[in-house]
Amino acid sequence: MGSLAEDLSTSKSSLAEFSDLCIRVLQHIPNVISEKVHVRDGYVINVSDIAGQKKFVRPINTNLFWDNPDDFSQAFTQLNSLLEGVKNGNRDFSEADHLLVNRTLYTIQQSIGAGLDLVLNPNSARKHVGNRFEELLRTTINHLGVANKKITFMIPYESEEGEKLYRCETDLIISPYPKVKSTTNKLAENEVVLSFKTTSKDRMGKIFLDKMLMERFSGHQVKVAGIFLNDVQRKGADNISYTLVSGLFMVYTKFLTRLDGVYFLDPPPNTYLNPYKDHIFPFSEFVINDVWELLN
Repeated sequence: MGSLAEDLSTSKSSLAEFSDLCIRVLQHIPNVISEKVHVRDGYVINVSDIAGQKKFVRPINTNLFWDNPDDFSQAFTQLNSLLEGVKNGNRDFSEADHLLVNRTLYTIQQSIGAGLDLVLNPNSARKHVGNRFEELLRTTINHLGVANKKITFMIPYESEEGEKLYRCETDLIISPYPKVKSTTNKLAENEVVLSFKTTSKDRMGKIFLDKMLMERFSGHQVKVAGIFLNDVQRKGADNISYTLVSGLFMVYTKFLTRLDGVYFLDPPPNTYLNPYKDHIFPFSEFVINDVWELLN
């Protein structure tokens, strides 16, 4: 087995690989954390101070995070059974089942983020956190048996040098068919574009604009859903701030276009209020219900 830094920096292709990595990080964290700063809304900022080198770990929502490896292992086993039931058509799940989905996947992703904060420099950590998040969502969708593919649409446009191609990248296309039918120059009507972002900060507008662009490009309506990890960041050594620009989200929704779904593993508090609660949902809603409605 390689070092923890190598493991965190290596692509993952199955939920089992993510589970193994999560347990490894959960076992490592207590050995290197020297201080836990409890801030508001149930968030904690872990601090590592070793040989005079102080590192701050990204804020972790203790209401969603399992810090005990045994508790996580038990939850992961339950998650596998739940996803198998969803795959086989079961839609009758409790509030506790929804919480299980969100907590287990949140724990996996945030353990990876915490591990990277502790073993890599911030720039490298940021890149790998995004890559692992995309892989985690894709492997979850694979577990549901939904056909999917990452596609970059090549959109032609005129320039002073003649026709050029604009690369419109999608994080994932999901399909109701056995195989994805979309190609680099055609988006199949019944397929759905998914955009994965660890945060909406500075990225929300691009999802709306990409939907409008792809509808012009394809000549028909396009379903686009955005999936985010969270919208919270550390503010100094002992506080947090929320980064969802909720007013701008509603302006985009009213005056540009409406996304077909917006989901968070750790939704900001105001998403549970009007009018946002009609537009933004926990990720479990996508896994258990909405993915099938989007593909219907």
